[in-house]
Amino acid sequence: MVAGVAHEINNPISFIYGNISYAKEYIEQLLELLHLYKKEYPQPTAAIQTCLEKTELDYISEDLPKIFSSMKMGAQRIREIVLSLRNFSRLDESEKKAVNIHEGIDSTLLILNHRLKEGIQVIKEYEETLPLIECYPAQLNQVFLNLLSNAIDALEESFLSNLSSEDNKVNPQILIHTNKAAGNRIYVRITDNGCGIEPQNQDKIFDPFFTTKEVGKGTGLGLWICYQIIQKHQGKIEVNSLLGEGTTVTVTLPLVQKS
Repeated sequence: MVAGVAHEINNPISFIYGNISYAKEYIEQLLELLHLYKKEYPQPTAAIQTCLEKTELDYISEDLPKIFSSMKMGAQRIREIVLSLRNFSRLDESEKKAVNIHEGIDSTLLILNHRLKEGIQVIKEYEETLPLIECYPAQLNQVFLNLLSNAIDALEESFLSNLSSEDNKVNPQILIHTNKAAGNRIYVRITDNGCGIEPQNQDKIFDPFFTTKEVGKGTGLGLWICYQIIQKHQGKIEVNSLLGEGTTVTVTLPLVQKS
């Protein structure tokens, strides 16, 4: 569904974005012509003078180019979001494919940007020479979405509900670290400095329907789905957490899966 929606939005927004520049150029030419008329015929008729006073031509001449610039920026933003949705879903890629895992993480972050705007800092420590990984891209992106959403939930519980607390001297952060390891594997670590997980719950977090969230706020399937997807990719997922200090989720994936 995500891929279909992104595809349907892409065509009209590309049409809008492509024509904004022409519309701006034509409007500027018309305004230039109006100003030339005003200069060459400084004594307008009563009807024209009344119309000029109603339209506030000077204000329009100043504000209209700004409006077109804002429209172009908005259209560009929509194009970026659509591209991220297409990269995130990649439902047209049913077979395994070698991909840059950083692109999937970045697309996921853009989709979650509306939640990250609440004061959460994201620090990316990407290994620049990280090789491509053979995977099912849409499925791994679902893993990143679940893990990052959980990190945001933990930070909201720890920080955003206590913004007025004078004891809160630490900013909410998510650290994303990637690196290549021995044995043709890569690590993706997602660390938050949120509320952490109680020790008695840490052995249950990958169980289906187990959740530490309030009723109505979690299904208990997110980490279970992550576990199933990582198993399918012949990888491993581990969680280390300290109550009150934060949680680190480490995903280990092979560069190439064995047949």
